[in-house]
Amino acid sequence: MSSRSGLLASVMLAVFAFVSVPAAAANGPARAGAPAQPERILGGEGPQLLHLLQQEELQLRAMRSVMPKYFAEAYRRYPQIPAGTLEAIAWSQSRWMPLQPADTENHHDRMPTAYGVMGLYAGEGFTDQVTAASRLTGLSTQLIKTDSRANILAAAALLAQQIGAAGLGRNGIAPKPEQLSQVLARYAGFTPMRGGNAIEDFARQSFAFDVLLSMDRGVNEKGAIVPERAIQWERAFTPSQLVTLRAPFVRLDISRGRVDTGDYAIDPISETMINRRAGAATRQVAGPDYSPAIWDPASSSNYTASRSAAIGAVTIHTTQGSYAGTISWFKNPAAQVSAHYVIRSSDGQVTQMVRNAYTAWHVRSHNSYTLGIEHEGYISNSSWYTTAMYNASSALVRNFCSKYSAIKCSSAYNGPSSSGTVVLSDSVKIKGHQHYSGNDHTDPGIYWNWSRYYSLLNPAPAGTVKLLDTFESSVGHFNTSPTYSGSTVGISTVSTAQRYCSMSRYGSCSLQVKLVDNPNTSASWAVRLLSGSGSPSANTQLVRANGKVGFWVYAAGSGLSVAVGVDDSDGTERSVSRALAANTWTYVEWSLADANQWNAWVGGNGAITASTVTLDAVWLYHAQTSYNLFVYLDDVQIKN
Repeated sequence: MSSRSGLLASVMLAVFAFVSVPAAAANGPARAGAPAQPERILGGEGPQLLHLLQQEELQLRAMRSVMPKYFAEAYRRYPQIPAGTLEAIAWSQSRWMPLQPADTENHHDRMPTAYGVMGLYAGEGFTDQVTAASRLTGLSTQLIKTDSRANILAAAALLAQQIGAAGLGRNGIAPKPEQLSQVLARYAGFTPMRGGNAIEDFARQSFAFDVLLSMDRGVNEKGAIVPERAIQWERAFTPSQLVTLRAPFVRLDISRGRVDTGDYAIDPISETMINRRAGAATRQVAGPDYSPAIWDPASSSNYTASRSAAIGAVTIHTTQGSYAGTISWFKNPAAQVSAHYVIRSSDGQVTQMVRNAYTAWHVRSHNSYTLGIEHEGYISNSSWYTTAMYNASSALVRNFCSKYSAIKCSSAYNGPSSSGTVVLSDSVKIKGHQHYSGNDHTDPGIYWNWSRYYSLLNPAPAGTVKLLDTFESSVGHFNTSPTYSGSTVGISTVSTAQRYCSMSRYGSCSLQVKLVDNPNTSASWAVRLLSGSGSPSANTQLVRANGKVGFWVYAAGSGLSVAVGVDDSDGTERSVSRALAANTWTYVEWSLADANQWNAWVGGNGAITASTVTLDAVWLYHAQTSYNLFVYLDDVQIKN
């Protein structure tokens, strides 16, 4: 799918001017004492895209600054809604953008239009939430569609109605967020339900999960704030649903081993629910073509169960809607559109909906030989294109490159992103919807980082430094708080990790980690600052051969030491720790090939043995203390 977007138009036009930002300004000047480094592979944003993202951030912060007061008003009017729920729905549906028809492709295969910051639907094959909310609130449908305050109040009224129908929120007392899984599933404005349990519908289940995940992690992204609230996942979904959703079982003290729950267990490395029974069936009855994916087939009315040509290309799409909404739409027989895979923004979860051997309907005259991947989001907002999404998508395409001889990862597009349609040669086998002839769609658009994507498809050769996280435009892999892992001890849940642009080693921004003592324990601090939420599939693959993983770190106080955890083939290994000097930037690194630098942590053998691994976490250690400690990370990288 694709879009013509009217939002942030002035920012998008800026790309055609290609306002140049000198490389030195983008990456920071050379600093005294910095180690000599070979060629640097950014794997991040080039100067033109970075400039565009910086301009977008200014506009987003200004636009989002009024939203908190609208959310506060809605909570006062509907006190039965748990705090943070509305902000989380807005993040899941729109990334806090006031969506309008310009954000949805005006063609026969578009998603139903979502309106406003809450992403409310008005029919077109989905539920008419706008009209229903108008009846509840007395606000006009036009106002609900176009005014952010009215849109938020309308969504709050719909949610409050569902809370009441579930027998919750009596006397204006809000239930706990995890009690809302069924409520959120019924609230979701997808294809109207025809009886049955809403949570059994995978699309609605996914919507409920994504909202609760936003609350569980918390969000602090360019002026959009979802307060962090720990979710008791075992109270929100059944064990089998948690296995399918790969929901995090965080904040459990599982550092000493596996926690058993009957037929299920909690994996102490990823802290997610797994099925202990060998060969136990999950949703994947027949199994997907790509093993990490969830199998949830599209309606047979929306694809052709055969191919008239050999598979020879990959099409990159943006859904112009949510992950859950896209899944629901592809299962709607009226949609007449599909793609082979859909990828979620928040964590890179992949759902396959059409067999590779079948023809999905996604790129018109080129359907017969292409594989289509839909990426959750809207092209008018870069927030959707997360590190987890890039990693998951590139891993999927690398799988295609290994299976189909006609698709070479080196044949992927590696040029500037753009708006509009730009037809590329047939020799470019991995490209966007906007790059095919006979199509007028514009996805993935101006914010898709083709250079970064190419580098993930084609890992850097030896003799390079690949930057995993620069924090110049986002928190990258480090999208959870310091207490998100149950293995963290000693610090309070008010500790934070956020992008910070008043302190950096290179460029303009770094990751600021604020550590606050937990007064209820005298334990020394051991903080597992997760990369990719602890999921290997959400992290970039690192080559072991001659590999050294490291980063710059600044400790605004004495007594801190740091280490890293690496997910290996046999478990997770944890490095020896390195003590830091106070109030200065220090570069620390560990050799992946030197067993003397590693210890077994969970399931490991004390040495890195696999040819490729992923970064699990940065570990921060400090003796128990009552004062706050600030730590800054910059340029997390792998050298080969």
